[in-house]
Amino acid sequence: MDRLEELLTEARNPATEHIDQMSTLEMLEALNAAERSGAEAVLAELKQIAAGVDGITRCFQQGGRLFYQGAGTSGRLGVLDASECPPTFNVDAGKVIGVIAGGDRALRSSVERAEDDPGQGAQDLKEREFSGKDAVVGIAASGRTPYVLGGVDYARSLGALTIGISCVPHSELARKVEIAITPAVGPEVITGSTRMRAGTATKLVLNMLSTGAMIRLGLVYGNLMVNLQPSNEKLKDRAARIVASATGVDALQAAALLAEAGSVPVAIVMQKLGLTRAESTRRLELAGGQLRAALGETAERGSASGSR
Repeated sequence: MDRLEELLTEARNPATEHIDQMSTLEMLEALNAAERSGAEAVLAELKQIAAGVDGITRCFQQGGRLFYQGAGTSGRLGVLDASECPPTFNVDAGKVIGVIAGGDRALRSSVERAEDDPGQGAQDLKEREFSGKDAVVGIAASGRTPYVLGGVDYARSLGALTIGISCVPHSELARKVEIAITPAVGPEVITGSTRMRAGTATKLVLNMLSTGAMIRLGLVYGNLMVNLQPSNEKLKDRAARIVASATGVDALQAAALLAEAGSVPVAIVMQKLGLTRAESTRRLELAGGQLRAALGETAERGSASGSR
């Protein structure tokens, strides 16, 4: 295993060696500059991220699930991204699953030793009935977290898709997985605090993986979040505006249409095709919930990566 002190994420950042002596504004400028460079590191990995999106999409299409697995900040970011998928895309809560070393308690409290057990990484996947048709994204800024490596090894033994997100080139995690995503962000502003630069880059990658796969599944229409769950007043207003934007009706008509339809996709199909609620619902069911397909429209697109 790579020695911790030799990792890029553990190096000292020369630009912030005297950050404690800077003015508040200078300090914040240094922090912001570091975060921006993290986004540039993600840009360099877009081809690999695209391969990840396409692979995850294929897993979903075959009835599989997406697992994020990590420890500490990495695990929390995975759980966060997974938790946002049901309200954003109206997918089942079991479709995208975040698994963190130490369990739910680790979301709020540090359970640092939990990351040192590779066997637990495998066991946590076993307990969730992980199978060869699922995909796992192992997340470890250092690329060497035993808990994550154990999970990846177990997933590989089943023939599942394995993706690794780390911030250290040629890390052990990158060598183990089928698709390695490695935004090399460089030394942290505060030496070793990978919740910062590495955490920002990781969050950007996770956003791309989940959002990209949901778009590929047809759960977004244009750039409209048509599958949102209007569970409060703010979201009901947003849902009505989405209906109005997609169909061209005014705000009052959109609100009335949404109230009659019960969901944004049904409302859009009703208005665009002149169908009843029941007919529109059935049409969406036959299209697998894909609005564009239910409308008889096609979206020309190509896979950015090759087949598995």
